[in-house]
Amino acid sequence: MPRCSLPRLYPILDAGLLLRAGLSIEGFARELRQAGIRFLQYRDKEATDEVVLERAALLRTIFPPPDCCLILNDRVPLVSTARYDGIHVGQEDLSPSQTRATLGPDVLIGISTHGEGQLRSAADGPADYLAIGPVFATASKQDPDPVVGLDGVRAARAMTAKPLVAIGGITRSNCAAVIQAGADSVAVISDLIPRPGSSTGNLVQEFLTALSDRAR
Repeated sequence: MPRCSLPRLYPILDAGLLLRAGLSIEGFARELRQAGIRFLQYRDKEATDEVVLERAALLRTIFPPPDCCLILNDRVPLVSTARYDGIHVGQEDLSPSQTRATLGPDVLIGISTHGEGQLRSAADGPADYLAIGPVFATASKQDPDPVVGLDGVRAARAMTAKPLVAIGGITRSNCAAVIQAGADSVAVISDLIPRPGSSTGNLVQEFLTALSDRAR
């Protein structure tokens, strides 16, 4: 069984987004680590497999096992080489069943879903957690699927007992409402990227405060 458990805050490091913002992948990752993050997904839609493995190795040094869990986005064949703990696949990638057959029982598998049909299908499969979204409008993904809203999160919660990750347009101001709607975890990309006058570490702490039990 996978050793990783989902945290309330699920950060996603999107390499392309960081580089377009003029930020260092290493610097961003180290700030997350210093802020207490021990669970991270690495997403890199544009790089070659060789570059992905190089960056994956860097992140593995910053987030070493056994106290840290790293999830790779999409690149199923690279998970073992990268020594990552899990994989997150989309609807156009290998299915969770194919992914489980390829990677074995010890790798955490997550899958993106964007509506009732996809979620019901994924709930019956071997994925360890299900992602639902986009909850709100998002600028971090090209050609995003239609927004599901908080009602979509509530509907997803009613359809599965598996851990549920909400994603898409989640910010410090709306994350508590997403948890209240039934998500176990919120995946965040853009709202962890610092603007002038802020730092990634401060943004992490603001999220954790908003997601604390007092905010529920």
